[in-house]
Amino acid sequence: MSVVHKPSARKVSTSSEEKKLARKTFVIDTNVLVHDPLSITKFKDNDIVIALPVLEELDSLKRHSDEIGKNARETIRYIDSLKSEVEGDLQSGLQIPEGPKVRIHLETKPEKIQGFPLPQDRHSNKILLVAYLLKQRGESVVIVSKDFVTRVKAEAMGLESEDYENLKDSYEELYRGLRKIEVPKRDIDLFYKDGFLPLMEEAFRPNEYVVLTSVENSSAVCKYNHKTKRLEPLLPINRDIWGIQPLNVEQRCAIDMLLREDIQLITLIGPAGTGKTLLALACAMRGVFDERQYSKILISRPIVPLGKDIGYLPGTKEEKLYHWMQPIYDNLEFLCSTTNGEGNGAATMEFIMESKKIEMEAVTYIRGRSLPKMFIIIDEAQNLTPHEVKTIVSRAGKGTKVILTGDSTQIDNPYLDKDSNGLTYIVGKFKNQPIYGHMFLERTERSELASIAAELL
Repeated sequence: MSVVHKPSARKVSTSSEEKKLARKTFVIDTNVLVHDPLSITKFKDNDIVIALPVLEELDSLKRHSDEIGKNARETIRYIDSLKSEVEGDLQSGLQIPEGPKVRIHLETKPEKIQGFPLPQDRHSNKILLVAYLLKQRGESVVIVSKDFVTRVKAEAMGLESEDYENLKDSYEELYRGLRKIEVPKRDIDLFYKDGFLPLMEEAFRPNEYVVLTSVENSSAVCKYNHKTKRLEPLLPINRDIWGIQPLNVEQRCAIDMLLREDIQLITLIGPAGTGKTLLALACAMRGVFDERQYSKILISRPIVPLGKDIGYLPGTKEEKLYHWMQPIYDNLEFLCSTTNGEGNGAATMEFIMESKKIEMEAVTYIRGRSLPKMFIIIDEAQNLTPHEVKTIVSRAGKGTKVILTGDSTQIDNPYLDKDSNGLTYIVGKFKNQPIYGHMFLERTERSELASIAAELL
């Protein structure tokens, strides 16, 4: 007679408790939802709690015409769509196809809760109260917020807290676009003799630049061609580009990228004074006015003030943008003066502006446009979110080249850092794409003062 062994009730209970403990409850802050409207779908096999104060904040933000308003509206629409697409109700929780169980916490409590030290005078404290109550009920709670102060307050009360890690890429491990390799002198001689060098043991990324050096002080600068699988010379520069010449090897490689038609997306990262915007603008001027490869130059910057905002500005859109685009005008004036000699740049500048081939635009107004055969420069791109960068790059039409410039360590957006900004993020996502090129510029060439300031301050 065979005996069938059944699992004991004790074992079942232990397994159930382990499963319960393994499942976490993530209380999502508003800033996470406006950073990534699809963040709700990213917490697989866990519970997602959206507090009523978060919905109220989203409701107030949805009227904004910027990217924050767009993301707030998108989040509200997504939550609303769950009611018709998934069985159940939002208060008890809806199991969405991506895995998480989403619920809205609508419970209201008096202003003071025993053991909760913070006043209910702001949304962030109300969200923390929801997390505190859920923890009291035995749930394994984690506050997810992009606000450092909120995370600190959560940890002070014994609540686990995390930054939102999706849409991030490590700045410290950022792809540089240029590497130095020591090789035998015969390899460098062979490169100059044949005009190329067969692929070595190193694995290169598409459009990666290489400086070959030898112990005999020979050197060569080359670019990896992913199609031929070999190192090849840079494009020759027979004359200056609107009066400028590269001052270091990084600038030389950046110019090479900017002049190549097959590289459609380029990122230039580096501190102030490394020539990011100037190089991009000079190559744009050549492409539009000299070689007529592109129909127009479109230049944009995020409207994020440094220091105290000066408030609303009078005038037309162009007059309002003039103050935000002043660094671009400064670079244009410099290029016009260098290409025509000191004191002779005013007429060239006037001709360029009257040609209507340079357009200044706020990032906000790029959404919805289709931009074919343009040379697009997005300056200060480190102040853009990954979604804003996606919006801009996806506007590119046939024959368009997009350049993103900025310094990932100089961010004015309160909810972005050197890892989560759109500039760092796009380098991590595109570094293996054949149509993409990147250069990290380190050496400041603006002036000796600027170079020392960048190093010391």
